[in-house]
Amino acid sequence: MLSAVRPLDCVVLVLYGPPPARIKGPADMTIAATERTRAPYACHPAQSRGRRFPQADSAMRNAFQRDRDRVIHSAAFRRLKGKTQVFVAHEGDLYRTRLTHSLEVSQIARTLARALRGDEDLAEALALAHDLGHPPFGHEGERELALKMKDFGGFDHNAQTLRAITKLEVRYPEFDGLNLTWETLEGVVKHNGPLLGPGQTEADLPWAFTDYEGWRDLEFETHAGLEAQIAALADDIAYNNHDIDDGLSSGLLEIEPLLELPLVGDIFRRVRERWPDKPQTIIIHEAVRELIGVMVADVLAESGKRLDRARPDSAQALRELDHPVVAFSEEMVLHLAALRRHLFAHMYRHYKVNRMMSQARRVTGELFDLYLADPGVLPSDVQAGMTGAGTAQTARAVCDYIAGMTDRFAVEEHRRLFTVQGYF
Repeated sequence: MLSAVRPLDCVVLVLYGPPPARIKGPADMTIAATERTRAPYACHPAQSRGRRFPQADSAMRNAFQRDRDRVIHSAAFRRLKGKTQVFVAHEGDLYRTRLTHSLEVSQIARTLARALRGDEDLAEALALAHDLGHPPFGHEGERELALKMKDFGGFDHNAQTLRAITKLEVRYPEFDGLNLTWETLEGVVKHNGPLLGPGQTEADLPWAFTDYEGWRDLEFETHAGLEAQIAALADDIAYNNHDIDDGLSSGLLEIEPLLELPLVGDIFRRVRERWPDKPQTIIIHEAVRELIGVMVADVLAESGKRLDRARPDSAQALRELDHPVVAFSEEMVLHLAALRRHLFAHMYRHYKVNRMMSQARRVTGELFDLYLADPGVLPSDVQAGMTGAGTAQTARAVCDYIAGMTDRFAVEEHRRLFTVQGYF
């Protein structure tokens, strides 16, 4: 009887559709439009391979929307606001953090997914999750942890992301981790391509991958799905452009040398000519905006050609191709290589950045050595389950603890432990 229907039941009726005679509303039309625009080679939430720990479907969100929301509500995602890539977080509020970077990646990923008829929600979830395993201090922190962990299974930020979302996030009574769908787990670990090439075995994988019980189910030999490939290219577009923006804003880069670069120089010159009386901040923002647009258009053009040639008729058929379908054109690859060489020479190896990175390595390495030798200084919950100083299990727990730190917390923790007056 209609009088017995609860409010939640009404939501279920709207989303999933009761008897055919019912008049369709806006929710039905939105879902129908999504189904019409999603290509056969896209991942479909209704056809997901499911979660490692079965759970009832949500009445209000599909499986990939639920994954996105779990990522957003995770502690690892919140900590991204205090982690940076080139600049250390306490150097100033001007520069991108991994949180703002992830949001920029998700915006670009949704645009690409919509145009390529992929699943926007899955692309967004993957974009928001792709940096969850990064330690403090960007790639310098990662290199230092990899060095310290070389005898204990190694460290890789991508593998650490899998570890975070399947083990380290403890939020639910039934399981550890976020219990994300197979498609999200697969996309997170393989967004840069297959993890096992010809002749490689599981011995070639970072330990944190094979520690995940279901790692073989993720099919490490194949490419990731369309949405993960989209997230990877969105990441490239976002970080190349925000490095230009942050580099110019910080004074480590100057516009004049950029004018010598292909593509980048053309766009900066064109913007200057169009807006000769505008301040440099406006010129920078407008040029970066145009660069992002050009790169997105290039990905769409090249990916469209590849999809037309390959004609995959399912998400699995797309995975099993011997090449990615989402890619830059050859010309854009050359332009980006020239840009990266310029950024490497003039920004990433600038003496001011080198000083920050030198400090970052010392902070990370000294914290690791102290914790490993004297785990009693760690919080009680981190000590739980440790097997004693210097053991592999203790080293992994120390690594997990440091990898979860923000830049600022790591600096303050180092001060507390290595500067006596810090406690007085």
